[in-house]
Amino acid sequence: MSETPTLFTWEFATDPYPAYGWLREHSPVHRTTLPSGVDAWLVTRYADARQALADARLSKNPVHHSEQAHHKGKVGIPGERSADLMTHLLNIDPPDHTRLRRLVSKAFTPRRVAEFAPRVQELTDRLIDGFAKTGEADLIHEFAFPLPIYAICDLLGVPAEDQDDFRDWAGMMIRHGGGPRGGVARAVKKMRAYLLELIHRKRADPGDDLISGLIRASDHGEHLTENEAAAMAFILLFAGFETTVNLIGNGTYTLLRHSEQRAQLQQALADGDTALLATAVEELLRYDGPVELATWRFATDPLTIGGQDIATGDPVLVVLAAADRDPARFEQPDTLDLTRRDNQHLGYGHGIHYCLGAPLARLEAQAALATLLTRLPDLSLAAEPSELRWRGGLIMRGLRTLPVLFTPEG
Repeated sequence: MSETPTLFTWEFATDPYPAYGWLREHSPVHRTTLPSGVDAWLVTRYADARQALADARLSKNPVHHSEQAHHKGKVGIPGERSADLMTHLLNIDPPDHTRLRRLVSKAFTPRRVAEFAPRVQELTDRLIDGFAKTGEADLIHEFAFPLPIYAICDLLGVPAEDQDDFRDWAGMMIRHGGGPRGGVARAVKKMRAYLLELIHRKRADPGDDLISGLIRASDHGEHLTENEAAAMAFILLFAGFETTVNLIGNGTYTLLRHSEQRAQLQQALADGDTALLATAVEELLRYDGPVELATWRFATDPLTIGGQDIATGDPVLVVLAAADRDPARFEQPDTLDLTRRDNQHLGYGHGIHYCLGAPLARLEAQAALATLLTRLPDLSLAAEPSELRWRGGLIMRGLRTLPVLFTPEG
């Protein structure tokens, strides 16, 4: 590849890694026009990415975007602005970010996540039960998509009878890459209306769930507005499900294309060795992770990244997918190695915006992959890799479908 690669096409989405390799080498902090028409800087080297993710001069708040008047609604999550759901962790800076993160972090402590493990396993088994006897499945639609939706609904305190509505709204949001933004905005508005109603119900009848915890904190002087509570629940749902859908989908797809590595993991699971499962999930995150670009940042002051001057108000997008394959940081970065130890990937970000739900995502991915590989040991792709399609969109990286074949259970 001798000239600047074409970015963000359907062909690029299938395998963006050669293009990112070119950018790392020739234009590591690269100015480009995104499909939305917004101009932004792409940061592709690991050292620069790590610096940018922790740099306080790069704000998460879209009000700092120099062209905000021209690009309202073109940065951030589709529909969140029109639904008045902007005041969440991905769009704010300290001190509000510190206050809101402290409130919600109690739900994601290792102890709380460990207590949730049996429920995640129960959901995993129930979903696999739904297709295990058929010998074929679409693992995105029937497994990777519903698992984190139902898990995050349980965590938030969404009653079981309402969870299928959430699944429908989430489906509309996750499909926005190839479709109209209007449908996404409608789904987001429905979700907001439901969350506000649920907050009222929980205030009258609280439980041991995350929304009840937010209400309790608010009632004890933590100054969480009703809108902040709705926005918080929304972003936990949005950030907590699509990333995990992609982690399970991309991870399974990667294992199906690396038979020796997959056999090594299956043998370890058969031997009761869970250590390899933990390093495997981290390597799958690094190798083809669920989040291709970190969410938007905007320069509040002039700064320099990787020798490139960035002007005040310029948008900066850290390309996690490129940084996590940087040969300056990872040995043989384009090789999948499930035993990789020195693996400080940026799949969950870095700095104060490090992913709050990382422990839950790890738990869900480990349960999903271990159970799939154990119960359906001869799982295989039912389509050529070239036939599979990746969802469009800027931030996330995930398959639309993952058709598989296997020997039916029983």
